[in-house]
Amino acid sequence: MRTLEGGRVVDDGAEAAVIARVRAGEAEAYAALVRAHTAVALRAAVACGAGAEAEDVVQQAFFKAYRSLGRFKEGAAFRPWLLRIVVNETRNTVRAASRQRAVAGREAELLAAEPRIPDGADPAVAAEEQERRRQLLTALDGLSEDHRQVVIHRYLLELDETETAAALGWPRGTVKSRLSRALKKLGPALEGGDGHEGHEGRRRAPG
Repeated sequence: MRTLEGGRVVDDGAEAAVIARVRAGEAEAYAALVRAHTAVALRAAVACGAGAEAEDVVQQAFFKAYRSLGRFKEGAAFRPWLLRIVVNETRNTVRAASRQRAVAGREAELLAAEPRIPDGADPAVAAEEQERRRQLLTALDGLSEDHRQVVIHRYLLELDETETAAALGWPRGTVKSRLSRALKKLGPALEGGDGHEGHEGRRRAPG
């Protein structure tokens, strides 16, 4: 896995070195992990219903992750581990507030959490991608919680099967079976889109 950090690319080895430094007492090194994973953490919080509390949820998730680094498995991927904390923190926040967010509001916030379209990007392609995300997000409300989570992690957060399994705490076989059933239920909402790969071939949109 390669992660963008402040415009630079950080590979797994470099990230493991940062984690080792933090665990050795260099607390300031943790800022590199925060910069690298804030965007995807915000997307996860918004997609899971954090709403206006998304930034607070992410801040708390990073704090909890920092406090729990002593239990982090050496050699494991940091991003799915962090996203599992984000998802749990979001659930706690939503449960405490006892509220369900409107679909339209969640769509707007998810799009606002997306990175800005780079200068020079094809506007038509960018608009098509945003429309596909809107359609997918709207259709997600018709799914069960498990099915919604597996689709969010695979197609909105662009995790592969192994990372999705780690983030959700499920076996890979469960990820496969639940994703298959979820995509069958989504059916019409996903028809008409051309299959394409996401970053570094990590994600394949259902066709």
